[in-house]
Amino acid sequence: MTTWELIDTYWLYFLVGQYPNGPLGGLALTLVLASLGLILAMPLGVLLGLARVSPWRWLRWPVTGLVFGIRGIPLLMVVFWAYFFLPSVTGHKTDQFTTMLMALVLFDAVYLAEIVRAGIQGVDRGQVEASRSLGFSYLRTMRWVILPQALRTMLPSLVNQFVSTVKETSLGYIIGLAEISFIASQINSQVFTMPTQVYLILGLTYFLLCFGLSRFAFWLERRQARRVSITDNSRVAP
Repeated sequence: MTTWELIDTYWLYFLVGQYPNGPLGGLALTLVLASLGLILAMPLGVLLGLARVSPWRWLRWPVTGLVFGIRGIPLLMVVFWAYFFLPSVTGHKTDQFTTMLMALVLFDAVYLAEIVRAGIQGVDRGQVEASRSLGFSYLRTMRWVILPQALRTMLPSLVNQFVSTVKETSLGYIIGLAEISFIASQINSQVFTMPTQVYLILGLTYFLLCFGLSRFAFWLERRQARRVSITDNSRVAP
């Protein structure tokens, strides 16, 4: 079997797994899992990020400890805990997809918290003072003035976080989740003599997907920089 015959035979299985005759898998499952992980983690990440810059120590310090604690643990350990430890405690075993999604949401949330914190701290401090002088409370200032601006500047970092999440979904292979790397392994077990071609295609798929998203993040960053430059020039213009 040649490389082109390999692609022609298994391309649909590589993209969607057994769907529609079975569960969704392959590249489609990888993208669904990464997208859901980031989307579901976003509200929690925003809340944790706001707590990280909170003026209240009783809130800021525990959240800071939580963020640094989770960031110091490998994602693989969280996956193992969710898959093996939680069922023994709750009495309910979660499937592979739910397990991996919970682990990604937790991990993405703490990394998004740092992105949100950096975005908030990047907004001009004078805007906070101006909002407070107009009678806005701290929470209203964050909600209506600071956070909308911070979220716009965070877009390139959010795309980069999505790239990281796509690559992290490959850890689902350990618990038998039929994402793209698991499908590639199954194809390799059926075509014993072509492991180089199978994993080269897998690597190229990850590269094209992540490289394209990285270039998109770079374009967003350049666009944001041009917008800030135009805004600054308009302020100093006579």
